[in-house]
Amino acid sequence: MSTERIEEFISAVKSAFAANTLVKLKLGGYHGSEPELKGIDVKKIVAKGAEKFSFTFHYKTRDIIKNQIQPEALGNLRIALTDEFRSAQLATTEFDMSFERNGDKVRLKRTEVAGREAPSTEHNRAKNRPLTETGKPYLHALGITGKDGVVRNDAQDKFRQINKMVEIFAPLIQAIAADKPRIVDMGAGKGYLDFALYDYLANVANRPAEVIGVEMRDGLVTDGNATAAASGFDGLSFVPGTIIDYDATGADAVIALHACDTATDDAIFKGIAAGAALIAVAPCCHKQIRRQMEAGKPASQLDVLLRHGIFLERQAEMVTDTLRALLLELSGYKTKVFEFVSDAHTPKNNLIVAEKDARTVRDREAVLKQIAEVKAMFGIEKHYLEGLLGL
Repeated sequence: MSTERIEEFISAVKSAFAANTLVKLKLGGYHGSEPELKGIDVKKIVAKGAEKFSFTFHYKTRDIIKNQIQPEALGNLRIALTDEFRSAQLATTEFDMSFERNGDKVRLKRTEVAGREAPSTEHNRAKNRPLTETGKPYLHALGITGKDGVVRNDAQDKFRQINKMVEIFAPLIQAIAADKPRIVDMGAGKGYLDFALYDYLANVANRPAEVIGVEMRDGLVTDGNATAAASGFDGLSFVPGTIIDYDATGADAVIALHACDTATDDAIFKGIAAGAALIAVAPCCHKQIRRQMEAGKPASQLDVLLRHGIFLERQAEMVTDTLRALLLELSGYKTKVFEFVSDAHTPKNNLIVAEKDARTVRDREAVLKQIAEVKAMFGIEKHYLEGLLGL
């Protein structure tokens, strides 16, 4: 019976998860309702002390990561193997198991292995922070360390966040082909990311870069430039101005962390207009789309999801960022959306990473159709970024 075979495969996954012998799980042969989904990779992580399955959904032009507790994950895996995926490959430290489904017929093949070790996940490894030297002048100027160069107790979370941001952004910057990439941080604020990223690239990775922080508050610009000079960071500078008025021509990377509402779209547009190799934004305050969802006529079946304010807010966030990802794809970028810091630090913790990829063949009409369908479903007249792009 196919059901018994599916349960046998799921039982093997569950046992490997519990015994910490899971190496990898891959699902392929997708034939479900999402035309751009190619496959799923699954691994085990430990987040906030809880063991979870981490699913990476590989789409044609983007990856989406979702972490799920065991009951939810196994339930979704059961649905996937029953209706959506024709094949799966499970690798453990003790055996490999392949799953193949042809209609109602399921075939399993198990092969014993030896000498294989389970990989350490990022969440399980002892953290090797990119920034280990805490005696830097900028860390004291930013209030991270005291005069003794020791990280302050009330700044431990902020220091962890800074290290996490460098851990994410440094490899993305290092992958840019330019000899000395020009990085523009839109809405830089105090420049936590700018100082840490410049320090790491220049003094740890030996990767010269120019970092420019754009900030509308003159006092923060003055303070940032003074601290950069005191730190000997010749390639780091701060300039006054708004995101939409800044000329980003020549930027290899455009970054915006928590730029409020449509300011995130301004940053995305500037990156697209500059032809930046990398655009990375952590959105905040999704007001523009929420107002349209409230005033418009969403599909009636969504009433139960949108009648409560908190659910409406979350749906507005999801719809806004989905449209941003699609508009980036339409502009020639491969996108990923993932959680980049714990929601214990900030609920605004989703990061959209877009990398220019001329090799990716896109069906422009298909993407435009997806955008139109999302807008129609949620009663949206126009996304602000569409206007900036002239769509």
